[in-house]
Amino acid sequence: MNNMLAHPWKLLLLAFILLVAGLLLPFLMVLRVLPSTFFLNFFAYAASFSGMILGLIGAVLYGRLHGK
Repeated sequence: MNNMLAHPWKLLLLAFILLVAGLLLPFLMVLRVLPSTFFLNFFAYAASFSGMILGLIGAVLYGRLHGK
């Protein structure tokens, strides 16, 4: 985790991947490509929420390291 704190762009990349997963999973469930199960719904919510939190942390770390 210390490596993530030293390089906030890795944290931002992970956050972006989680946010995209949190967007695509419900979209595929609505199109009935994936079945709407409790696990998939919970995972989509958790991915979206954790991606948002990690993105916020990554943006703050990036601003602290590269800001003036």
